[in-house]
Amino acid sequence: MSESGHSQPGMYGQGRRRRRRRGDRDAGPPGQNLSGPSRDRDYPPRERRDGSEDPPGPLIQKTPIILAKPPGERVRVAKPSQNVPASGAPVLEKPIMLMKARDDAGKPGTPPEAASQTSGPGPSKIEREGQRPTQPVYQIQNRGMSASASSSAVDPMVGQSKLLPPEKMKHSIKLVDDQMNWCEGAMEYLRDQTDMLVVGIIGLQGTGKSTIMSLLSANTPEEDQRAYVFRAQTQEIKERGGNQSTGIDFFITQERVIFLDTQPVLSPSILDHLINNDRKLPPEYNLPHTYVEMQSLQIAAFLFTVCHVVIVVQDWFTDLNVYRFLQTAEMLKPSTPSASHDSTGSSGGDDGAEYYPHIVFLQNKARRDDFCPRNLKNMHMVVDKLMAHSHLKYKGTLSMVDCNIFPGLGQDYLSSEVNLFLLPVQENDGEDSLTKAGSGTYPLFSLLPGYRGHPSFSTMVSKLRSQILAMPRCQLSHTILTEKNWFHYAARIWDGVKKSSALSEYSRLLC
Repeated sequence: MSESGHSQPGMYGQGRRRRRRRGDRDAGPPGQNLSGPSRDRDYPPRERRDGSEDPPGPLIQKTPIILAKPPGERVRVAKPSQNVPASGAPVLEKPIMLMKARDDAGKPGTPPEAASQTSGPGPSKIEREGQRPTQPVYQIQNRGMSASASSSAVDPMVGQSKLLPPEKMKHSIKLVDDQMNWCEGAMEYLRDQTDMLVVGIIGLQGTGKSTIMSLLSANTPEEDQRAYVFRAQTQEIKERGGNQSTGIDFFITQERVIFLDTQPVLSPSILDHLINNDRKLPPEYNLPHTYVEMQSLQIAAFLFTVCHVVIVVQDWFTDLNVYRFLQTAEMLKPSTPSASHDSTGSSGGDDGAEYYPHIVFLQNKARRDDFCPRNLKNMHMVVDKLMAHSHLKYKGTLSMVDCNIFPGLGQDYLSSEVNLFLLPVQENDGEDSLTKAGSGTYPLFSLLPGYRGHPSFSTMVSKLRSQILAMPRCQLSHTILTEKNWFHYAARIWDGVKKSSALSEYSRLLC
């Protein structure tokens, strides 16, 4: 009894378990299965799990066996797992393995059906042999979800950043430095939109270019000049005959108007600085005055290519050298094919291949006699004769008559009206003369404002600003440019101007 008793329980338990597994593997009709109809319905997964050739003991401890199955069958195994006996309990301890098999079967994000089709018996057997990823399963799951989670978290922030108002500039920055090198600092203030206006300015030394650009962009005549966005000449610089601006300065307003202030053309102070400080000239230039003139031509040719409007400032009427300089810069301007042109008012017409900006002649520090209608008509006639052979759009887009500055003049008084505008002397400069005009025999007249013969300086600046902002915005290149595209386009133009063969040949002829 003791021998049969010792052998009977051991043989009975192991034999019964072994017979039960063998019976599951060689199951007959559904009626003979003791596990009930649920096991008959889910019979293929049980056969796949127990079909291994390894001994049954280690198989119960090796939980990665379930990873060998395609995702489609793995989901079906998870349902009957509630009725699995204690030997199959480890299967319920790793439900997170469902995500891992999805990554192993195919790319992240593929459905279980597609993964089950792509996975074959080869990869299943490799994983059954124990080749498992070294990282934890929860890290793989987070990695698979990071793409969708990050996109949903970043996209709203990117969308809101586009809706934020552009950063407001408080002062100008360098677009081209004093060494004639391009600067990249202006890129952060530009946006991806096409509604912009580019205004440049050129003129001789001391004509008030920086002051005018500050008044047109962000300042008022009542403000202190030390707070202007473009720094004007200080009293010390005026006394020693120096220049304040060097290179090209950049400023963009909230109305998306780009202002480019430049160093004086044909400047004697720059020439004096080159001579007295023994600055080394580039190898292609032999004489300092040739280098100064070529710098001025490069800046003017650059503005004629990248600006919608170019303002030519003079403080007296008129200097013939300025018009010769403009014609030379127009001749040396790089070719810029444009798809659309506005030939209205251009005496040279439209040749269909070149872009030419609108040019405005600004008479700064104008006297009272300059506002006389007869003198004004003569000034328009002279400018029209001097620019008769130019392709620059110098007429038809700005009018002092339309500004109601001369209410008694008819629209046809200026038959050859060019883009000419007059700015008087600023009030704080001529205030003493106005006060003295009312003093003398009749002291009571000193209480009244003196006779100017023209509107106030603030009124004239406001009218000029409205005229400049209303200028036509022609297409600068063969494609429509955004602000950022314009910056890259301007950088290429500046590089092309510095390496221009026409400018090099012209500088050789000057020597």
